[in-house]
Amino acid sequence: MSNVIPFPRVAKKSTEWLQLHLELLGIEPRIWRRVVVPESIRVGQLHQVIQVVFGWMDSHLHEFDFDGERFGVPDPDFDDIPIRSERRVQLKSALGPLRSFTYIYDFGDDWTHKIKVERRISGDVMEEGKVICIGGENATPPEDVGGAPGYAEFLRVMADASDPEHEAMKSWVGFPFDPRLFDIEQANKFLRKVRVSV
Repeated sequence: MSNVIPFPRVAKKSTEWLQLHLELLGIEPRIWRRVVVPESIRVGQLHQVIQVVFGWMDSHLHEFDFDGERFGVPDPDFDDIPIRSERRVQLKSALGPLRSFTYIYDFGDDWTHKIKVERRISGDVMEEGKVICIGGENATPPEDVGGAPGYAEFLRVMADASDPEHEAMKSWVGFPFDPRLFDIEQANKFLRKVRVSV
């Protein structure tokens, strides 16, 4: 199910904005979201935005990869290759001249999101410290479903009430699951609680 809302025009101060297209790779039909964020958003705050618009639970590790430069939450006990802290770095600094980067959530399920800068927007377009989701399609897979192959199997079993695993899978997910559903209003309701730097 596709959701699109009009682009906001409620201004408080002038800043630069980025319209980002986020797509979860390896899944058909496509699962994507479109958000508008200030280019001064910190990378760690962008992590929170992604968690909200995809409906992830923020219960696993994650990292951003900007053409080989990795940002996340450093953990010297587990990182063979150093990772830079995402807390203070602004998106515009991490991005530089790049037009796309990746975000990986849950290193077990390996949910890889490709993030593209669709356009830069100058001037007053939105309330200070706010971000907004302006489009998206399809539900996010349940946490811990087993990555793209596990999700494909999950969908197969959930679609077949005669499958011996159907009831167990239905009980495991714990809520009615519609793979076509993306509630943009609900996403924006939760996004209103995410304050970002401008």
